Amino acid sequence: MIRLIAIVLCFVSASAQAQVTAVDLQGRQVILSAPAKRIVALAPHIVENAYSAGAGDKLVGVVSYSNYPESAKNIKNVGNYQSWSLEAIVALEPDLILMWGSGNGLGALATLERLGIPIFISDPAKLEDIPYTIRAIGKLAGTEQVSEPEAVRLEGEIAGLRNKYASKMPLSIFYQVWDNPLQTLNGEHIISGVMNLCGGYNVFADAVSLAPKIGLESVLHRNPNAIVASGMGASRPDWLDDWKRYPSLYAVKNDGLFFIHPDHIQRPTARIAMGAKALCEQLDTLRQSTNQAAQN
Repeated sequence: MIRLIAIVLCFVSASAQAQVTAVDLQGRQVILSAPAKRIVALAPHIVENAYSAGAGDKLVGVVSYSNYPESAKNIKNVGNYQSWSLEAIVALEPDLILMWGSGNGLGALATLERLGIPIFISDPAKLEDIPYTIRAIGKLAGTEQVSEPEAVRLEGEIAGLRNKYASKMPLSIFYQVWDNPLQTLNGEHIISGVMNLCGGYNVFADAVSLAPKIGLESVLHRNPNAIVASGMGASRPDWLDDWKRYPSLYAVKNDGLFFIHPDHIQRPTARIAMGAKALCEQLDTLRQSTNQAAQN
């Protein structure tokens, strides 16, 4: 009997040690009996963060526009971030689903939970949420030897930019998501955090909704020092130059119309450090030209 009890205790201890846990960005504890080997990711930014965490080779299902890194394009597509096939997900036999809280919609959580597959919710709202997510995915996938150095590297880059730029002369920024309808982002969006990092601030931080549609007059009234746009692709959107019709705008008078690659600032991934660096440098150039103009 004593020997049997000892065997049972050893088994329980081994099982407990094999378990991996992580807390997602909704405060939910995610528990796996063992590191995940088959992962489905339901947003492009989550796919990218999984690769940053060293878990790219464990991805068996992704959604449309999961295009970075290049190898992500070869993974089975189960739909898009708003609509996916439950049958396709089940057929892949995943032991972990990574979902996007605000993009997929938390209403989808209950549906996915019926599959009986552990779910980690990724919804980075602050810059520090990105390295946190990379660490958490690495823990769940058993790839901490990759995720931890990557998280530390990213934290170092963000801290370096903050130390260099955050205390410089404040500049007001209008971030233009699109031109028709005219759309921006409020202070709760992670891009506002990038602005703050660079010593700038969002002129529409006080908007009620996360991505409000606004009127032209409101932009003219707030008269930002800089207008930043990303558009939908790697090329500078033509509509950014439409602001030149309003020469009295500070952003026009002082050459403050800037473009940043959308994947480097709109996706909450490690590449946001690249977008932040680009924005910080552009704003610093604007500060210098503004100071020179004032001196003259």
